[in-house]
Amino acid sequence: MTDPLIDAYDPALPLERAWTPPSAWYTDEGFAGREAEAVFGRNWVVAGRVDQLQKEGDYLATEIGGQPIVLVRSSNTVRAFYNVCRHHAAEVVGPGAGCARSLRCPYHGWTYSLDGQLLGTPQFGGAEDFRKEDNGLTPVRAAVWEKWIFVCLTENAGSLETFLGKNLYGALASFQLDGLKFHARVTYELDCNWKVFVDNYLDGGYHVPVLHQGLNAALDYKDYQVTVEDRHCLQDCPTSKAASSSFDGISEVRGGERASYFWQYPNFMINLYEGVMDTNIVIPLSPARCRVHFDYYFGEDPKYTEAFKERSVEVAHGVQMEDEAICHSVQRGLASRAFDRGRLSPEKEAGEHLFHRLLHRDLKPAPDSLGYL
Repeated sequence: MTDPLIDAYDPALPLERAWTPPSAWYTDEGFAGREAEAVFGRNWVVAGRVDQLQKEGDYLATEIGGQPIVLVRSSNTVRAFYNVCRHHAAEVVGPGAGCARSLRCPYHGWTYSLDGQLLGTPQFGGAEDFRKEDNGLTPVRAAVWEKWIFVCLTENAGSLETFLGKNLYGALASFQLDGLKFHARVTYELDCNWKVFVDNYLDGGYHVPVLHQGLNAALDYKDYQVTVEDRHCLQDCPTSKAASSSFDGISEVRGGERASYFWQYPNFMINLYEGVMDTNIVIPLSPARCRVHFDYYFGEDPKYTEAFKERSVEVAHGVQMEDEAICHSVQRGLASRAFDRGRLSPEKEAGEHLFHRLLHRDLKPAPDSLGYL
């Protein structure tokens, strides 16, 4: 199938000759709709964290690819369903998290068990050819990796383990993530396409010396490395031996010998330091808006005091404000008549190159393939 907008990007070009996708990928309303189905509708996407569903009946309402999804703990299992009542399509539970013995639709009171079975249909007597057992919540595939809950909206894709790939599946073992405890979530809404945020993250630290003076002082930037795999990228860098000179205080709350930044296609980032982790989940809202959840985790060492944690979140917020301003600037530029495509740095932007090629593969799959299969 020919599509001029998709075909305007050539995934076969090596990094040394590669261009970014055309600006319409970041601004076109129709493209955003196609992307929701082809990218977020066919791949495993992070939806939540096991820590958020600790008790029987805990639930979390979220959205994946424009689809309302609810995660529920039931019989010591994490389940996922479309958050859509089978009566007249209202969302069964409202946004955010909670705990309930059953899931009751706020529209007409239809009630579902925690495993999705339809229990109650008030004032519905006389309905012919209707079976409760055929009208439960529609299930969604869910699987857990390192306490993160992933969902996949298609039955045709492979397993989560296959999607993540063997390299990533074992790459985080040395970081002992089980010893890190959730501290806080901070959410930002940005005036940019979700891919602008991902591109910025994946530029191999290219923007760090220019945009992030404090972060740059805490890193030994000359040894910044980028490693690309099948569907993920690792950016890592030694911390600076002169880290104490970091004038934004980043070295005070980001210790250890190395900083490691993992990105998993399409929209999940894991940022690791010694005893400290923050993750980013990027959610498209419109062609020119996205939401980013920052979740913060810390080790159990007594040195990670409440004051340390709050200072860590504060410092990260400062870096995010720098990124937010430049992402807004990029989005404005993408809508300009003066720009359509740009070149990639062969030295730094291998991660972006991987991201763009994966997008193209999902948006224009081979006739006999689906997504990453």
